[in-house]
Amino acid sequence: MLNKHVITVANVRMSPDLKLATVAVIPLGGKNADEIVKALAKHKKELRTLVAHRVNLKYAPDLRFVLDDSFDAQSKIDALLRSPAVARDLGSEEPEE
Repeated sequence: MLNKHVITVANVRMSPDLKLATVAVIPLGGKNADEIVKALAKHKKELRTLVAHRVNLKYAPDLRFVLDDSFDAQSKIDALLRSPAVARDLGSEEPEE
């Protein structure tokens, strides 16, 4: 399943003790996102082993995979900023040079 998809790792949040890594991922095009997150979770032991060989930590962190929603949040913010109400509030002010 995973070898057929391009997956972007948007960010990784580490716990303060570095024992847990929450990995935010999104598949290219956003298709089958839930299935891909489940597949990553299913293979997290193998992925953790790969991470352990590449990072210089005393313990390899446990991996948790979540779907990245930052692109959706950014789209909502962009839509709000382009809304007529915001444009009206901002007026037609030109930036000063």
